[in-house]
Amino acid sequence: MRPLTPDAILHAVRELPALPAVVLELIQSLGDSQVTAEQLAVKISHDQAIAAKTLRLANSSFYGLPRQVTSIAEATAILGLRTLRSVATAAGLAGGFGGSRCQGFDFDALWRHAIGTALTARAVAQRVRLDEDAAFTLGLLHDIGRLVLISSFPDEYAQAIAYRAEQDCLMHAAERHYFGTDHADVGGVMAEHWRFAPEIVAAIACHHRPPHASAKSLTDVVHVADNIAHGLDLSRKADDMVPLLTLDAWSRLALSDAQCAEVFDAVSQQHDAVCHALLP
Repeated sequence: MRPLTPDAILHAVRELPALPAVVLELIQSLGDSQVTAEQLAVKISHDQAIAAKTLRLANSSFYGLPRQVTSIAEATAILGLRTLRSVATAAGLAGGFGGSRCQGFDFDALWRHAIGTALTARAVAQRVRLDEDAAFTLGLLHDIGRLVLISSFPDEYAQAIAYRAEQDCLMHAAERHYFGTDHADVGGVMAEHWRFAPEIVAAIACHHRPPHASAKSLTDVVHVADNIAHGLDLSRKADDMVPLLTLDAWSRLALSDAQCAEVFDAVSQQHDAVCHALLP
């Protein structure tokens, strides 16, 4: 297959099923101090499927609430704005895309890894004092470019999966071999098309190759969280591989051994509960 051009990628993005409107609004509202919890609750309540999953997650052992939450308004009062947005975004994204005829692609593993990366990114962001809400959402979104490739080029992506197994290489290296680009670059195009904030676009597009920088960023957080989630084998794929860790990004975050242990323990304890609440 010839390398994908930016126009071909954008055309493929436009052909994808649209994200639920409430999910787009939740992501686009990151960093908007004018949005209230009550406004978000109304938006979430209008999408019955997302509202149901939001309540299911809010009532899961992950949050350990003392009583059963029966409405989005009640969840808003108990969980607060930032947590509600993260919960509803996770509920909308997980299962928001249907299956594909791409042979060899494991949707369940994709979302298990995405949820694991989201939980890890939030735990890391909390310890390095960056935006936990945005980090969680970016963890969910970081591999979303794969949905373009498997939906628009299923036969070619199946060949890339086979090539990866034969060569024992990382999946994004196999993507570059077949497409001349990878899911991170494609995800950046998707994020731009959906009019996400530049910081979100950069974190998705560069999560395998964080740029040189003088200060820590959400891109560093997602890069490290992706690496940790692979290392913890949260996707449960027998042939999962840990991608290369950029030492500059690791150094900028400067996590101590104790903080790393806290992140590992928290994510390991939370992951199954969140997956059970969100995945079919």
